[in-house]
Amino acid sequence: MYGAELAEIYELIHRSRGKDYVEEAAEVERRVRAHKPDAASLLDVACGTGAHLRCFDELFDEVAGLELSEPMARFAQAALPHVPVHVGDMRDFELGRTYDVITCMFGSIGYLLTQEALAGALRRFARHLAPDGVLAVDPWWFPGTYLHGHVAGATATVGGRTVSRVSHSVREGAASRMNVHYLVADGTSGVRHFHETHLIGLFSQEQYEAAFEAAGFRVAYVPVAPAGRGLFVGVPAPR
Repeated sequence: MYGAELAEIYELIHRSRGKDYVEEAAEVERRVRAHKPDAASLLDVACGTGAHLRCFDELFDEVAGLELSEPMARFAQAALPHVPVHVGDMRDFELGRTYDVITCMFGSIGYLLTQEALAGALRRFARHLAPDGVLAVDPWWFPGTYLHGHVAGATATVGGRTVSRVSHSVREGAASRMNVHYLVADGTSGVRHFHETHLIGLFSQEQYEAAFEAAGFRVAYVPVAPAGRGLFVGVPAPR
C-alpha cells in the first residue's frame, strides 16, 4: 500500500494525466445535495493525500479524512492542518460519530477483494452515516469495462523535478493486477526508480448493488460521474 516515495509525487502525476479533483468533488456535491440539501459534515474514506478532501473542504462546513497509508495521511494532514485525518482501515474503523456524507473516491473501494469484505466495509460506512445521510462511492472498473493488458503512461515536470509513470494491468481471476513503475529525477537526488503492484477487485454493477443492499442502503448507479467509472449513490433504506 502507498508508501512515502509515492506520497510526495502522487497528485503531481495524476493531475498531469488530467484528473480533475475539483470537478469530481463538485459532481459528488451535486448528487449529495439532491438527497440532502443541508448536508454539512463529510468523511472521505481512503482520502489519500487529501486531493478530493481539500475540494470537499470548500464545499461542506466540516470535513474529515480516513486513510490506511500513514505516509499518505501525513501528507493530507500537512495540507489540511485544520482537518482531522485519521489513520485507519475502511473495513474496521471506529470514529465514534456520524457524518451527513461519506465518500470513497478514486476506485479505492476495489481494494476489498471479496464481496463479503465489500459488504462489511459498507456496513462500517453505514455505522458512521447520519440516518438521513448520503454515501457516494467511486468504484473501480466493472469486469465488462476493464481492459485486460491496458498500458498507461504520463510524465510531468514541476519545480525542477520530473516524474514519469508507466503501468500495465492484467486480469487475474476476479481482480486486476496493476504493475506501476516510476522514475523520479531532480538535480539533488539524480534519478530514482521504484515500483508498486496493486491487486484491485473487479466487481460487477450487480455485485456492488447487492453489497449496498446487504449493508442497508438503497442505491443508484450514475454512469457519467467521476473518472469514467460512474458513481454509486446510496441512502439508508427505510426500516
